[in-house]
Order: sequence, then C-alpha cells, then structure tokens
Amino acid sequence: MTRSLAEVAAEAADCTRCRLAEGRTQVVFGVGDPDADLMFIGEGPGFHEDKQGEPFVGAAGQLLTRMLGEIGLAREDVYINNVVMCRPPGNRDPQPDEIEACTPWLVERISLIQPRLIVTLGNFATKFVLQTPLGITRVRGSVHTWHGRKVIPTFHPAAILHGGGEKSKQFEQLREDFSLIRSTLDAMSEGPTVIPEAAAPPPAPPMPVPARVPEPAQPRPPGTTERLADVTRIAPDLPDPDQLELF
Repeated sequence: MTRSLAEVAAEAADCTRCRLAEGRTQVVFGVGDPDADLMFIGEGPGFHEDKQGEPFVGAAGQLLTRMLGEIGLAREDVYINNVVMCRPPGNRDPQPDEIEACTPWLVERISLIQPRLIVTLGNFATKFVLQTPLGITRVRGSVHTWHGRKVIPTFHPAAILHGGGEKSKQFEQLREDFSLIRSTLDAMSEGPTVIPEAAAPPPAPPMPVPARVPEPAQPRPPGTTERLADVTRIAPDLPDPDQLELF
C-alpha cells in the first residue's frame, strides 16, 4: 500500500540509519507542494536548516526564493529537498555510506510527488542524480533526461553568494538557467502538438455499367452449318463497382 508523503516524513523524523543522526538537531525532510511538477534537490541541510527543520531557509534559500519569483513561482508551488536529510558536521560533503542510507528516502519522495522536472543545485546533487563525473559548469544550461524525467542542473545558491553574488558571471548564468526552467515547464504544460486528421475525400461516383453489346457476327466459311447463336458472342457481365475493393 502506498504511503502518503506525511507518513513518510513522520517515519523519517526518527531515522538513525547513519552517523549523521548523532549530531543533528532534527531531520530536514523537505517542503513544498506534494503534487509539484518542479522539484529542487540540493546537497544537505546547513546550520539554519538544521535548526528550523526546513531546507533552504538561510541566505541561499532567500536567493532561491528570489529566483523562483523572477519566473513567476513561489516556494509553495515547488518541492524543495536534499540528497541527505541531516546536516553533516561542519557542512562537509556527505560520505558514501551516509548517501546510501538516505537515498531510499529521496527515491520515495520522488516516487510520491512524481515531479516532471527536477533541478539539481550544485556539483554534489548534480553528480549524484545524473551519475556523471562532469562538474556543474559543464552540464548546466541544458536539459537532461533521467528515468523518464527532465533534469536541469544549475549552481547552488550558496556558491553564487560565495563567488561574488550578483556581480558574478555565475549569477547571470543562474538567471539563464531559471529562464530555461520556466520555458521547459511551459512546454510541458502545452503538451505535444496535435495535428488534426485530414477530412476524408468524398466517395467516387459509381462507375457506369456498359450496356451489353453483341459482337458482330463473323462471316461463316462456305459450307458451314453453325447456328447464329454459335457465332454471336455476348459481352460478359461486368462486376458491380460497389462490390469492388478499392485501394
């Protein structure tokens, strides 16, 4: 039986599958629309997220909220979560066994929400989802396919803030990526173009049936005694055109 997202979150709140549970304040499960078409996946909770129990609530979260607003969306319209639900000590990268322990939670969230478009934020989430060694600068700016869904990688908002903010080249690229997010969502909403079927041509008029025309009598050789019926041929009946199979 399929569980609800709230039921999964309640169970995840007590998760002790890896060592990250030892140092967390609380599990940061995810937030947003449980039926969202658009899902954001980051790396893991930071200091503020660990305290508040919600992803992307610090300065990076404020930038994410701003970028959503620029394309006509609010946080309530999307779903935001991370690869791991507990803050790694000192904001270090999650270890492989920690990722392995948390992956089933992420998979179940994706399965329940069924987003049509996933946006990976930063190197870590992008490499994890797309299973690629390429860095974010190599794969951003384009749409990728993953398990029947579309994926758009972009910079982590925290990387933008630490790399020069709005004056940086990366900030303009972040804007470009969010424009791509908007256009991709719009194209999904429009759906495939339906070409109407051509109208059937009018039926052909019935073929006229030629009248039976007797063949001219052949001259009889001298001395023959054939009857007229033997030398007068009648054209065979033509089939009814309505019974013909037309291709």
